[in-house]
Amino acid sequence: MELTFISSMPEEVTEEEALDAYSRAVITVAERLSPSVANLRVSHRVRGGRRLDGGGSAVVVTPDGFMLTSAHVVSRTDSGRASFVDGRELDFEVVGSDPLSDLAVLRADGRELVPAELGDAERLRVGQLVVAIGNPHGFTGSVTAGVVSALGRSLPTRSGANVRVVDNVIQTDAALNPGNSGGALADGRARVIGINTAVAGVGLGLAVPINGATRRIIAALMTEGKFRRAYLGIAGGPRPLPPRLSRKLGRDGGVEVVQVVEGGPADRAGMRPEDLIVEVDGTPIEGMDELQRVVVSDLIGRSVRAKVIREGRERELQIVPVELEA
Repeated sequence: MELTFISSMPEEVTEEEALDAYSRAVITVAERLSPSVANLRVSHRVRGGRRLDGGGSAVVVTPDGFMLTSAHVVSRTDSGRASFVDGRELDFEVVGSDPLSDLAVLRADGRELVPAELGDAERLRVGQLVVAIGNPHGFTGSVTAGVVSALGRSLPTRSGANVRVVDNVIQTDAALNPGNSGGALADGRARVIGINTAVAGVGLGLAVPINGATRRIIAALMTEGKFRRAYLGIAGGPRPLPPRLSRKLGRDGGVEVVQVVEGGPADRAGMRPEDLIVEVDGTPIEGMDELQRVVVSDLIGRSVRAKVIREGRERELQIVPVELEA
């Protein structure tokens, strides 16, 4: 018995037409964005003067060589080498680094680079297609794809004795591995909406978002080499408001002061442990996220009104934040 095989696809259909929408989207992003992603090779300074070679990725943001990467990739170096998919290898220097957002800006010694378009992570939706491009384990220009698994995650960061939480971190199931850090997480239109920063487990990657807050950090790193933050001198955490105060203030919670640094701005203003911060400089405070967002460089050296709840009563304190020393 002779078997006849029938193709489910007409012969006149081209290979390009046979690609599904998902494949076409990923291919388009890869082709557009890969020239903008560099493979970094760095030598980290360690105690005793010994140097260990490391690596990561970076994203070109201007034609004249500014690149964006993760702060931890260049944490113990001030220079390195960047290679691109077109074969170019360029020296780079670290322009500025902000460990508390895990972002750093580099400057490559080159011209006519292909800049990536930065997008806005605030527009992302859970389930949306994302494409990660980087150099995992040194494999240049590797592309993986997945979806936005969750939004609004938090990422603890540290700089010396200072600890901060990066807000609105993007969680994705696009495969990330060591070496992807500093690389691009892009949407379906090849706009960079995140900088890959951490591998939290199999199928669980995290990226620092590109949004209004991080754009300000990037701009400051490019122009000043650092990002200035105001410092209050407290340690605290979220706490629900008593029902009566919640109804009166129209919000559910505030930040309870757990510790006040002796001699710090909060201490000099008369703030005490167990005070409940509900407003700073006219901005309602319901949690650490809001407090971190409001304590910015504009407050440094300026007398700011802070409203706290102490023993069930509202009190107003005048506090003068100082600059946070990294």
